[in-house]
Amino acid sequence: MPLLGKGMLITLTEVSARDERDYNEWYNREHIDERVNLPGFHRARRYVAVRATPKYLATYECDTVDDLATPAYLDRLANQTPWSQSVMARFTHFTRFTLRIQADRTHGVGGVLATVRFVPDPRRRKALVEWLSEQALPKLIARPGLLGAAVGENDLEVAHAPLQDKSMDHPKAEEAEWIALIEGTDVAAVGAATRALFTQRRLRPFGVEIAPTIGTWRFLFGNQR
Repeated sequence: MPLLGKGMLITLTEVSARDERDYNEWYNREHIDERVNLPGFHRARRYVAVRATPKYLATYECDTVDDLATPAYLDRLANQTPWSQSVMARFTHFTRFTLRIQADRTHGVGGVLATVRFVPDPRRRKALVEWLSEQALPKLIARPGLLGAAVGENDLEVAHAPLQDKSMDHPKAEEAEWIALIEGTDVAAVGAATRALFTQRRLRPFGVEIAPTIGTWRFLFGNQR
């Protein structure tokens, strides 16, 4: 089963140890449900790091990346609930990506996720998508313990919409970073398969000059409508 849409929001967050209990309760009891019920949104999942940093990752699947820049969505960002304001003020790390899904070979939902962050040459986008869709991802998910894979490109115009709307305060991205998400059932299998495929040598033909950042995560909670 493919992702539930062609757009995805990814957030990477962390809080101090003393704030984790309230942070996790907020995420599981308010924030996920609030976002899933926005127009265009369908499913949200959150993960805790196994071998990654920062500690927490969340994904939100929506119809298109443009759902992450609508007036309704930006209004929600600008008018957070009191609980949201309290928790978000205690973030010690916050990174946000608004992805336009470029390749999706997802077969099912797994309890393990690997992420790969890299920056290709925009001029090599077409060749990269063809390689991912026709060669790399199909071979990857055929391996034991692997269930699916998708890759998205951070849409800078959509990513900067909250800055223009002044509803959020975070650093402005200057490069179109890509993120691959690989799902499976076994941490070791997913991690090994991801590191074997997404090497700098394999990505260099697409203009990737810096080694990709790879992390592995364990599923915590999710909801959908």
